[in-house]
Amino acid sequence: MSPEVLHPATLEETLTMLEAYGEEARPLAGGTALVLLLRHGLIAPRALICLEEVSELQSIQFNEDHVWIGAMVRLQTLARSPRIHTRFPVLAMACGEVGNIRIRYQATLGGNLAEADYASDPPIALMVLDAIVWAQRAKSKRAIPIAGFFHGLYTTALEPNELIVGIQIPYPPPGARMAYLKFRTRSAEDRPCVGVAALGIFEDGGCRDLRVAVGAACERPQRLPEVERLATGRSLDERMIRLIAQGYADQIETLSDLRGSADYRRRMIEVHVRRALEEVCNGGGAVGASAGR
Repeated sequence: MSPEVLHPATLEETLTMLEAYGEEARPLAGGTALVLLLRHGLIAPRALICLEEVSELQSIQFNEDHVWIGAMVRLQTLARSPRIHTRFPVLAMACGEVGNIRIRYQATLGGNLAEADYASDPPIALMVLDAIVWAQRAKSKRAIPIAGFFHGLYTTALEPNELIVGIQIPYPPPGARMAYLKFRTRSAEDRPCVGVAALGIFEDGGCRDLRVAVGAACERPQRLPEVERLATGRSLDERMIRLIAQGYADQIETLSDLRGSADYRRRMIEVHVRRALEEVCNGGGAVGASAGR
């Protein structure tokens, strides 16, 4: 039996429907993952709540100290936006690496996060940007720091009847340098075997702040603050880069799948963390001093 497809026109209508149907309904954003689950009979909801017409979820708003990205904004829009590329190059890079252009034109940022697929690019970038996920239901709204949003394989902090409505990202300071590296093992359109995002803020020849996130090699994207802090106030030279890369390889519990074994992934983490940090040191993906809102 095919699910009933509902088309709310407003966010209020959407949340009311979610409340009414409860676990028997699924929000439908881009559908790139949900449709596959339906076709394979892995889920059988009574209703699909299509978000296509909900204008409140569609916008990108550049505010005084942060950008707001509506949950229904397409990944291709983020990959090609000059303002996103100027302010958040690591996010533009990661979104531009997802699948192929057909998927990027269909997939949404909110849907990507809600799926919590471990082999996904945007969540890794959002980790180093200290993004905040905003979730809402009929009578409440809350902010979930990205570091606590992913709980494990296909599992998030979202509660029943809760919908991602937007992602808030604070502006990095001018001069912040960013990199995103995606390592594939099978094809140009494959999901990552290992993904690494890095962000560095430098001052007086030393590293003021370093953030590194690793995903796809493990159940959820991860940062290791105790390893990141090794660089604080120090030069990010070859020795320090190798020390940080080794720390990530040693401390992240990797998994095995068709893209690579746990041991292979561990080695690739070391290689790609090192390469991402080298790219950051060389000034790749720098936020310009005149980057506008």
